[in-house]
Amino acid sequence: MWFDQQAYHVRCEWGATGVRTLAPSVDVVVLVDVLSFSTCVDVATSREAIVYPFAWKDERATEFAAQVDGVLAGPRSDTHFSLSPVSMQSAASRQRIVLPSPNGATLSSLTGTTPTLTGCFRNAAAVAHRARSFGPRIGVVPAGERWPDGTLRPALEDWLGAGAILAHLDGVTSPEAHAARAAFESHRSTFGAVIAACASGRELIERGWEHDVRLATELDVSATAPFLRDGAYRAE
Repeated sequence: MWFDQQAYHVRCEWGATGVRTLAPSVDVVVLVDVLSFSTCVDVATSREAIVYPFAWKDERATEFAAQVDGVLAGPRSDTHFSLSPVSMQSAASRQRIVLPSPNGATLSSLTGTTPTLTGCFRNAAAVAHRARSFGPRIGVVPAGERWPDGTLRPALEDWLGAGAILAHLDGVTSPEAHAARAAFESHRSTFGAVIAACASGRELIERGWEHDVRLATELDVSATAPFLRDGAYRAE
């Protein structure tokens, strides 16, 4: 198929359909949801916590957290576990956290048996290095956000986050992956300000979560490459 970019080693496609399209034909999938799932997972797993992605925010999440003896992340807050990356700075080693998310967690459930990593700006180099260990065929998937009608809204922060990871990957690169990498490179010196000014960044800042945006736009400060194993992300 044309859409799976099989002519290229390094590939990039958006959202859930991108995962379904790329996963069967690559050696590893890298999911990118900068604000905030991937950053939360990086912060938590760098503290040796275990993060269970979960697609739903209803009673099923409560039941699942009980099954895995985990703490269920709640509404955005920096005082209890949530999709605020700052909240994950209190995670303890081996602590189990169930993290519902409509984007990153949902994509995590779609990769099937394909090895899966999640990356962001903080761990871009580490995730790229780990991805190469699985083989040359790497699919990088920016998650994007959702419009009110539920359709995919391509999100600049995830496009640039994917580009930051792709900047560390060699091999025959698809035009889509090359474009994401070029976008990041063109904004490398100012990407934090760009994300703070984009739609998703402005939303968080205007709601009082500027500290989350600042934490999410730190570049290559983490050596953790969260790997999805047995339904949970762990530091590898």
